[in-house]
Amino acid sequence: MRRCVAVDADEFAASYWARRPLLSTAGQLGGTFTDLLTLDDVDELVSRRGLRTPFLRIAKDGEVVPASRFTGSGGAGATITDQVRDEKVLELFAAGSTLVLQGLHRLWPPLVAFAGQLRTDLGHPVQVNAYVTPPSSQGFSAHYDVHDVFVLQVAGEKHWTIHAPVLADPLPGQPWTDRREEVAAAAQGEPLVDAVLRPGDALYLPRGHLHSAVALGEVSAHLTVGVPATTRRDLVEALLALVDDTPALRASLPLGVDVTDPDDLAGPLQDTVAALVERLRDVDPVAVADRMARRSLQAGRPAPLSPVAHAAALAAVDAGSLVRLRPHLPLAERPGPDEGLVLVLADRRIALPGRVRDAVAALRTGAPWRVGDLPGLDAQEQVELARRLLREAVLVPAGPPGAGAAPA
Repeated sequence: MRRCVAVDADEFAASYWARRPLLSTAGQLGGTFTDLLTLDDVDELVSRRGLRTPFLRIAKDGEVVPASRFTGSGGAGATITDQVRDEKVLELFAAGSTLVLQGLHRLWPPLVAFAGQLRTDLGHPVQVNAYVTPPSSQGFSAHYDVHDVFVLQVAGEKHWTIHAPVLADPLPGQPWTDRREEVAAAAQGEPLVDAVLRPGDALYLPRGHLHSAVALGEVSAHLTVGVPATTRRDLVEALLALVDDTPALRASLPLGVDVTDPDDLAGPLQDTVAALVERLRDVDPVAVADRMARRSLQAGRPAPLSPVAHAAALAAVDAGSLVRLRPHLPLAERPGPDEGLVLVLADRRIALPGRVRDAVAALRTGAPWRVGDLPGLDAQEQVELARRLLREAVLVPAGPPGAGAAPA
């Protein structure tokens, strides 16, 4: 996060997060973003990586160009029909269209690592797109996003205009297109931010803030780091899911009730609200956390691993092997039966005996550990735990066998 904002984490959390925009200059941040993406990287992605839709969108004057205008057959040996055709991209870009490279947090290695660390820093999901705009062109007119955004200027200059929201904290089901006239009118008012972003500058925008951007005298490229934040609405959904465990809330409405008649519905509605209030009066935070964990674990992906090298490490694991928790792994821990513990991942649960608790706690710090130094276990149990968690891709190799030592 320190690469995105020029204030410390506490100040950002207290004064800016979900509240107001923050402009940070390259001088304040201490560098540029060319390690994350360059214009040469854009050319490589478009022309040499077999890119397909929807990983590329093209827009001009606020309208999305149909994918059929820049995609086609993958050629011999490929049965796909939606591969990006670089000569068509050239034609559209030269005519003033903006290229939008989507999902770069899954495609481009430097951004895979960056997004993983930022997700860990923020505690919210992260996605990364790149916008590449020809000189003096605008990809999208004034609009708002339903997620928070960090804009990282990579190349060229872009003039940004930011206005206050017409709808504070919009949810995914409340897009700007439902309020086109309000947005257009508000965009004519006095802006909150009117600035030119240059390479290395960064801009934070809370969801709902209106924004538009125009490239200036050369090709402009910026990264849009989207943060679809977990909201109190998500907590409400987790709370409502608890009604499945409540007989009074599973009950059918009376026979013959007319749910379109307010008078007929008044009694059942009052009873339902009373039952819901009673159910939520002493809600168990653990039950809610379990519901939220499913959403949270599915929203993020861990750092990539190397399957071939990982398999070799698994086959050779011994007391001298160095292992560590897989970086950015979405993972929760819950009590298990017989005083054991359960590691909860996005797609499965791993039941472990209670005697491994200290070793798991050590590994969850993220530090590298020599298998033979894992606490609380004998030599055979140390290797068995490491082998199990390597097989489950919870651990990854941290070095060759015998390398390094456990942290003090």
